[in-house]
Amino acid sequence: MPKQPAYGKTAKVLHWLIATLLAVQFPVGWLMPDIRRGMAPGNAMKLHIAIGLVILMLIVLRLVWRLFHPVAPAEALPPWQRLTSASVHWLLYGLVFATAMSGWFFASFRGWQLPLFSGVLLPMLTASGSAAGRLVGGWHQAAGWGLLFAIGIHVIAAFMHAFIFRDRVVQRMLAG
Repeated sequence: MPKQPAYGKTAKVLHWLIATLLAVQFPVGWLMPDIRRGMAPGNAMKLHIAIGLVILMLIVLRLVWRLFHPVAPAEALPPWQRLTSASVHWLLYGLVFATAMSGWFFASFRGWQLPLFSGVLLPMLTASGSAAGRLVGGWHQAAGWGLLFAIGIHVIAAFMHAFIFRDRVVQRMLAG
């Protein structure tokens, strides 16, 4: 499949929508109360779960879109930057997916029902209280920290391209 020279509108919208939701999701996740045994999810947790499910659906859609609409690396980039860029992007996809899925496992471990739409519940990924649910759910916070670190690298690289290298790489993902 031939690679496009730049990102299209769909890729840009998905990118910025996911970025915006993650910018909301992290503070909600860290500011909500600690979860204790037998606790039912409060409003902050329900919001965190709802945003997480939307992010999960969007990242899967973004990944499928990228697979069927590949974009060529910027020609101005040296090979090491192309490799690093591709690696960080795939790491971001993987960490967003892992963070969302481990959150779903955590909710399943707690026995929480996850509403997708009014009256439609997502399946439980593990039995309530299961060892597997506890294990995978426990990875949620670590995946979140890893994701935040990878986002930081991505943002720093974008600023470097915009303000130091001035190579117009960032323009490929901006509106216009």
